[in-house]
Amino acid sequence: MDKTGTIEIRITGKTGSIELRPDNYDIKQLAGMLQNIEDLLYPGQKNERPLITYDLKEGSVRHLFKTPIQYIIGFSAVLSQINEVNSIDFLDLRSAKAIENLQETAYQKNYEFLIKTSVSDEVTLSINPGTQFKRAENKWVDAEFYFYGILKDAGGKGKANIHIDTQEYGYLGIETDQNFLMAQESNLLYRKFGVRATGKHNIDTSEIDIKTLKLIELIDYHPRYDDDYLARLISKSKNTWQGVDPESWLAEMRGNYEG
Repeated sequence: MDKTGTIEIRITGKTGSIELRPDNYDIKQLAGMLQNIEDLLYPGQKNERPLITYDLKEGSVRHLFKTPIQYIIGFSAVLSQINEVNSIDFLDLRSAKAIENLQETAYQKNYEFLIKTSVSDEVTLSINPGTQFKRAENKWVDAEFYFYGILKDAGGKGKANIHIDTQEYGYLGIETDQNFLMAQESNLLYRKFGVRATGKHNIDTSEIDIKTLKLIELIDYHPRYDDDYLARLISKSKNTWQGVDPESWLAEMRGNYEG
């Protein structure tokens, strides 16, 4: 069995009155397609993903992507599930957005996207102006989050933002007011911070839409073991625990639990 497999996304439609083909397919659309396929195949951390190779062929426009077969098999199953339930609400956030991007392009340009893999010769999923592959809006609500990590970048030519490298969520871009950055007297880069931010949160899957994050507050973060602080806490609690036998209290809290 081959160690690699193929995904084909064929686009049919027109550019003006001319049938779509590689020599009238704009580079901006190509860039969007490359990002979409990466998010469809590997919606998580990108720095550890396997190699994806690419080819563009005639007929109208045929995008061919190759990557290890195990991921092609999984992706083929995902396509079949989308087709069966006619919904993308079960997908990871980035994968769902990639499908939405194709759907939006189909609306705007009157294109049809025909997607299949080397697992089968049959088209597994069609996205066209008549389909409605969009996430249910009521699953996403406004929420507030705290992130902790090292601030690696700040600024931006258009929208200002900061980028913080976190252990739990990876590398996050967070929209920031330019006036906030201008008011900082010290260098923020390569320091540990806590970040308080708003954004969208999925009430079913608990996913965070990282593209909606906006800064509320930047918090100096210096986690350390403090002997003096611990001693003060112990001292304050002594009066509360006077006359309490620890073993009896613990047995009462456990109840009938045998662990």
